[in-house]
Amino acid sequence: MENLNLISKNELLNLTSVRAGETKLGECLDTVSNQVSVEEYFSMSPAKFVLLGVPEDVGVKANFGRIGTSTAWDNALKNLVNVQSNHFIQGREVLVLGSLDTSKQMQKAQMLNSNNPEELHQLRSLVSEIDEMLVPIIQTIVYNGKIPIVIGGGHNNSYCNIKGTSLAKNESINVINFDAHTDFRALEGRHSGNGFSYAFEEGFLDRYFIFGLHENYTSSGILNALSTHNNRIKFNSYEQIAVRKEKDFENELIIASEFIKSKPFGIELDLDSLAFVPSSAMTASGFDIEHIRRFLHFFAKTGNSAYLHICESAPSLGDDKNPNLVGKLISYLITDFVKGA
Repeated sequence: MENLNLISKNELLNLTSVRAGETKLGECLDTVSNQVSVEEYFSMSPAKFVLLGVPEDVGVKANFGRIGTSTAWDNALKNLVNVQSNHFIQGREVLVLGSLDTSKQMQKAQMLNSNNPEELHQLRSLVSEIDEMLVPIIQTIVYNGKIPIVIGGGHNNSYCNIKGTSLAKNESINVINFDAHTDFRALEGRHSGNGFSYAFEEGFLDRYFIFGLHENYTSSGILNALSTHNNRIKFNSYEQIAVRKEKDFENELIIASEFIKSKPFGIELDLDSLAFVPSSAMTASGFDIEHIRRFLHFFAKTGNSAYLHICESAPSLGDDKNPNLVGKLISYLITDFVKGA
């Protein structure tokens, strides 16, 4: 499998604070043996989940966002390995694959200005390069009966998750997206705002539900585009649930589940939907962490989830006094999914 920075057991242990009388996940998580190919190891490993990092913010920059999402993977992994292994979660359920090697694309992107039309085109071409690298990895993971847990990175990688899963299963899939935005922008070159519209246009995405859309940041054009496909795309808004109380959170979980459960579905979590979480589009008003954890547990336990994608968080944009808070949040979400799925 190409374009991967595989991680070793020793590397995980070096991140783990080993303590007498305790066992941490870093001591138990599976990694690929260097004696066989990745594909061969997938067939040997009893792990149900494969953890993969995509440390990039090219897609965010190509969408005029604040960069920093490339820092989430390392931050999340350092926190995950130091979670306690106990009767709630033991660690052997998860194979840590490593991270996508985006170094070339990141280096080129640093030199480009998204406000320059020609350089913006180059940025979006770099996102397509990342697509070409990531799609076959997701496809291979799913084809081998594993469930990818992808830590981004920008939301541009939703396209890769959907396409790779669809190709592996030989059918279009559904998606539930916990997000302040639709990411259903125009097909204008790849970036973090149009992963779902590209997947929809190309036939990999069948039904799409956006949970908690922010009314203030959704254009009339996007709403009109959604309405033309209202048999396959549905949404609720954050304001309907949390502000005006027109809709009940728990009941909306059921409605969304009924809409997507007919096929394998991906779970997309954009952390800019949470209030004050450092992200490419950080918000002062949004759901709290308990809401997203309850959301994730609900959809994980349905038994038909095909992948989990956690994206758009940017620890480097957060509080220097508490640099591990975002990674700790992601580790909670990973373990919630593993416990529920």
